[in-house]
Amino acid sequence: MASNIITFGGVFLLVAVASAFDIWSVDHIPNAKKSNDKVIRVRDINVPAGTALDFQGFDGKTIEFHGRVTFGYKEWEGHLIIIKGKNMNIKGMPGHLIDGEGHRWWDKCGGNCGKKKPFMIYTQLENSYVDGLKIKNTPAWCFAINQCSNVHYSNIDIDNRDGHTKGGHNTDGFDVHKSRNIRIYNSKVNNQDDCLAINSGWDIVFENNVCEGGHGIAVAVGGYDVNEAKNILIKNCKVIKNNIGVRVKTLLNGKGIVDGVTFDNVELKDISEVGIVIIGNYLNSGPRGEPTGGIPIKNLNINNVRGNVFGNGTNIQINVAPGSPSGWIWKSQVKGGKKNPNCKGTPGNLNNPCNW
Repeated sequence: MASNIITFGGVFLLVAVASAFDIWSVDHIPNAKKSNDKVIRVRDINVPAGTALDFQGFDGKTIEFHGRVTFGYKEWEGHLIIIKGKNMNIKGMPGHLIDGEGHRWWDKCGGNCGKKKPFMIYTQLENSYVDGLKIKNTPAWCFAINQCSNVHYSNIDIDNRDGHTKGGHNTDGFDVHKSRNIRIYNSKVNNQDDCLAINSGWDIVFENNVCEGGHGIAVAVGGYDVNEAKNILIKNCKVIKNNIGVRVKTLLNGKGIVDGVTFDNVELKDISEVGIVIIGNYLNSGPRGEPTGGIPIKNLNINNVRGNVFGNGTNIQINVAPGSPSGWIWKSQVKGGKKNPNCKGTPGNLNNPCNW
């Protein structure tokens, strides 16, 4: 434990300061793991190609990112950064940047074809905080939030705006799977896919975030080993220049449940395709066929979702299996675009919002 000497009222005080272990190379990580230092400082690392910056076995420690973190180029399907553990504190320090230099992988087709592309950051955390990270140009997906519980992600800046002109695709901001009690707030995403995609999870809050340039905010359930999304709150967010505003989509012929999704005070600005989408016939290649009811959408609350869609777009699209949804509450004001006369499956307690 290091110490600092400070003065207070002319009296010298000896103050204990937590010692830190500096990492300048991935070769330092094993020694950092064995050290008694509570703070691990990552400084200006270039991670070798095909290697993860791997923080497993750092329970109870703080990981600070300083300077610029970069990665060698290789076509592979691993993760550039792995963070697993309990009671961890992940912090981005002033002036730092995690730079994926994604243009080296971008080929306009993301994970669907072309080059093999790594995930940017894989997190599997418990009782932890991730705060202040600044991330630029991810090869494809940014955050995998997988099997996490009681974790806060805050003040995160994911900047993939270069991908709009250089071939970025599937550059999701936050992908959530099998996680519980997750809060993502005060963050920004500029990308070419979902800002947030919840595939499964319980008690998730996405609040005070700005999503720009991508495919909107999605609860997308089906096709995984767990197909439940319950008690989801998306609140006080802005979706700017995305093709979709907000959506709930369930897999065609899938099994599971969506229960208790709320979109509250969400502002849509300059949406190009559809403002609000609720569908039960989703496939990765796009909606297809008649919706199936194996993943019913219950207790959906659309409250004060407002904004504008461009003239060739559609305000609201609903296509769910009749009789499968229940308990919907709807209050939206999406202007511009076109009304969709073919909305299907709205529960009986609600007048069809497509006709408002």
